[in-house]
Amino acid sequence: MGNEVDYKKFTWVIKDFSSLQSTKIYSDEFVADGCKWRLLALPKGNDVEYLSLYLDVAGTEFLPDGWRRYVDYRFTLVNHLSEAHTVHKKGWRWFDKNTRFCGFRDMVPVSSLIAINGGFLLNGEITIIAEVGVLEVIDTLSASQVEEISTDRSEQRAHDDSSSSEDLQNKDDVTIEVNGFQVLVSQVDVVKTLFEKHPDLAQGFSLKNQHIKNAYMNALLDLIKTLCKAAKDLSVKDLKKADDTLSDLIKVGWNLEWLRMKLDQALEKQVEYDTRIRELEKQVKKRKLALEEIETDLEKEKAAASASLMSLD
Repeated sequence: MGNEVDYKKFTWVIKDFSSLQSTKIYSDEFVADGCKWRLLALPKGNDVEYLSLYLDVAGTEFLPDGWRRYVDYRFTLVNHLSEAHTVHKKGWRWFDKNTRFCGFRDMVPVSSLIAINGGFLLNGEITIIAEVGVLEVIDTLSASQVEEISTDRSEQRAHDDSSSSEDLQNKDDVTIEVNGFQVLVSQVDVVKTLFEKHPDLAQGFSLKNQHIKNAYMNALLDLIKTLCKAAKDLSVKDLKKADDTLSDLIKVGWNLEWLRMKLDQALEKQVEYDTRIRELEKQVKKRKLALEEIETDLEKEKAAASASLMSLD
């Protein structure tokens, strides 16, 4: 079993959402693993017609130089009519003085939020649930202290972790070590294949904290899963998000230039594909308009012919 992360759950009810005039609102502060956080919402969106929602580090002015927080966060926008329409999104990120908030510009369309029968509004209120798991806390720039903190926390969590026969009953929760990473049983074959084809895959990745290592491996597997989708199921936006994830992985030491090449090729092809689709759609639209004009002319000719025959009678 891998180490467990203690997720802090925080519920934020925004009242009178439809009548809000503010472009930016903050929730109350809450504490997760000794760190202060708050939610930031942009009801009118961040240059998009969506509710934008972010996790924000609170009280940064009181944090020491070199502070960093590695966080796994999950947002839920509750739909009171149907659980199937409840929106769930998750992400992971290093927070520091240059990245003090992170989240999603496109949580849900504003039109869906304020729709009378949309299910998100209940008595004029929307309900947001945030789950925040702090995987690593660094409050110093000293490399030796950073490594010591990471090792101590990893060992302490491993010592506190307990497993039972009940834990092992759910196969989806069982993890196996592959090249120093704790991966789910369903991921073992994929991870082994990755290391067989690319032995230096994580050669430059030196972090020792097991939570962070697992998070990065899951990010890589999600990235590969995305790139394995059919072209029709991918958009340029999807590939650009994948590009951001890939850049993050390479920055922390993963050897993924082979994947960078494939992603660049996929992005180039997708741009060409999207451009061609738009051109064809424009042509279809023009031809439909031309056909409508011809049909209009045909109806006029029929009317004129009918009027001529009537005059002969």
